[in-house]
Amino acid sequence: MKTLTLDCDYDCDFDLFGVVSSSRDHKLAWTLNRALRLRLIKQQDIIYDLLTRGRLVISNYLHATETATLRLLRNRSVDPSVLKKPFLAPDIKEYDYLIQVQNGTGALDADELLTQLSALPEVQYACRFDPNTLKFKENLLF
Repeated sequence: MKTLTLDCDYDCDFDLFGVVSSSRDHKLAWTLNRALRLRLIKQQDIIYDLLTRGRLVISNYLHATETATLRLLRNRSVDPSVLKKPFLAPDIKEYDYLIQVQNGTGALDADELLTQLSALPEVQYACRFDPNTLKFKENLLF
């Protein structure tokens, strides 16, 4: 029997930042709200059911305006998981949180945001990534 494979290539049109922080997600969201003058609001957790392998439950905060959208995502599953790699982005598992910015301008400009993130006391390290180079970039499409 012949097997056909669907090969899709997605173009990610957002900026992606990795953040190393020992703070809990609600504390980090509160800190970002105060420091960056955002309004990150807790959204329903993102759930990936991976059929027989298990499931990922990802904590999700959203700040949306008419011009830009910023998401704070926990990189590790909130619920205990039987997966070997219970991460939203397993190729950058060293980072505790991911920040996704679409149409960032002004205060949400990529370079300015990276500078502000690095200056926060709750953030040990912050780095910018090109999401198109990630192996599991499909997990970041909402």
